[in-house]
Amino acid sequence: MKTRTIPACALAAVAALAAVAPTASRAETPDEWQFNATVYAWLPSIGMDLSFPTGGSSADVSGSDILDALNFTFMGAFGAQKGDWGLWTDVIYLDLGASTKKTRDLTVGGGDLPVGVTGKAELNITGWVWTTVGTYRVVDHPNYQMDVLAGARMLNLSSDLKWSLTGDLGDPPLISDSGKSDISDTLWDGIVGFRGRAEFGEDKKWFMPYYFDIGTGDSDLTWQAIGGVGYSFGWGDLLGVWRYMDYEMSSKDPIQQADFNGPAIGVTFHF
Repeated sequence: MKTRTIPACALAAVAALAAVAPTASRAETPDEWQFNATVYAWLPSIGMDLSFPTGGSSADVSGSDILDALNFTFMGAFGAQKGDWGLWTDVIYLDLGASTKKTRDLTVGGGDLPVGVTGKAELNITGWVWTTVGTYRVVDHPNYQMDVLAGARMLNLSSDLKWSLTGDLGDPPLISDSGKSDISDTLWDGIVGFRGRAEFGEDKKWFMPYYFDIGTGDSDLTWQAIGGVGYSFGWGDLLGVWRYMDYEMSSKDPIQQADFNGPAIGVTFHF
């Protein structure tokens, strides 16, 4: 069974110990360790293609009807830097689920449901996204910094779909009038990229953080981009960014595509 989960603005989170996008500012003493922690909320739309096995049958379920509820989520990250070298790790956990009743937004074997047939569907998705990279500073100017990075990202998704159909399904029926199917997959990918910040304004309090990575491995392609604006205080920063993460996999995989796209706001503490 195949389900298409198109954008559903349903994800909101507050996480501690995060380094969402900006690299740390220049150290007063290069040999000292620097750390940064951010409390932030990310509210992206979500898109997914999932392929559920059903003994040769298939059905398409619109995510605009089915994936409209968030059960639980957590996002956290931590960054550390000493001199030109640094580490950054980021963890995202999702628990999503919703249902739809009396819908005809279903297809069986590539075709529409028979006249008079309606369905009920329930979809639940849980998943982890874990990114870990090492960084090296290649630009260290009073007004801007840039790090190159290399590491890995893991995506783990588990999903189950329940459905029931009401009406005349034909003889023999095109699909069972009710059932359940589930999938699970874990993908590891190597990634490379860069991140940094550019300061501007008369007193250099304003800055633009940015982050980009791209990679492959178990997936055909994965990439992530973050950009926005922030304001610095003595104790840390306030920032607002836009974050996009994308996965492209083979059409034979149970998870064929996933993307997360939306704004985030946060407070960063440097210590």
